Amino acid sequence: MPARPRRGTGRARPVAVPRAKVGVSTASVYPENCATAFEVAARLGYDGVEVMVWTDPVTREAGALHALAEHHGVPVLSVHAPTLLITQRVWGTDPWEKVDRSIELALDLGADTVVLHPPFRWQREYAAGFVDGVALRENDTGIRLAVENMYPWRAPRSREVEAYLPHWDPVPQPYDHVTLDLSHTATAGSDALGMVRDLGERLAHLHLADGVGSPRDEHLVPGRGTQPCDEVLETLAAQGWSGHVIVEVATRRVQEAQRELDLAESLAFARLHLAAATA
Repeated sequence: MPARPRRGTGRARPVAVPRAKVGVSTASVYPENCATAFEVAARLGYDGVEVMVWTDPVTREAGALHALAEHHGVPVLSVHAPTLLITQRVWGTDPWEKVDRSIELALDLGADTVVLHPPFRWQREYAAGFVDGVALRENDTGIRLAVENMYPWRAPRSREVEAYLPHWDPVPQPYDHVTLDLSHTATAGSDALGMVRDLGERLAHLHLADGVGSPRDEHLVPGRGTQPCDEVLETLAAQGWSGHVIVEVATRRVQEAQRELDLAESLAFARLHLAAATA
């Protein structure tokens, strides 16, 4: 009779599942459209999508986005308001109108977070009431308005231009919720791990990307730059952080097959390092 296998004497360790969901930004498939992002997210196994409100009309239509989410079985986790230079005409020119319509879209889609950039310096009236306006809208709607870290613009001959008000760095600002973008930390020369520590519970949302510190915002696949993307993910997972990790990488200069490989690699990177801290 063959010997029976010996039973272990120790107790099995419970498997801890990371609380953070991993989504992909619709900007990560640009110049392809919003529908492509949902298709790719479903095929690769992402938990959801962040909709960057853009010139693509689908990104502004709750009904169309509902249909895409249901068809692919991929929910909308967050909405990125049209606060970029290239979306200045999307939903008019009033910055608060853009914010309010982004909140309405998030509520319609069941998303809990709207990502905002701080005002540009020339938007002085908007900037003067920005902090209070964000807090008031969060209180009234229950939606988290997570203000994103940006970076100083570098003019010719390395002269820095402060393009944002109150500032590009949200850490010293009184925002209740912040988005940390790891490509922007590279461009700004910020200490990403230090920002995680200093923000504490105010860190509500993560844009996962990488960079090497170029004056231009790079949004590399995580692990291909100099940012501590792995340590940031492991630190957050160890804390039981439950925000969303959104892959926001630039794939506009690659072919379709390479785009899918880059997005698959980014998802695997996120899953690996979120799980590493909970193993």
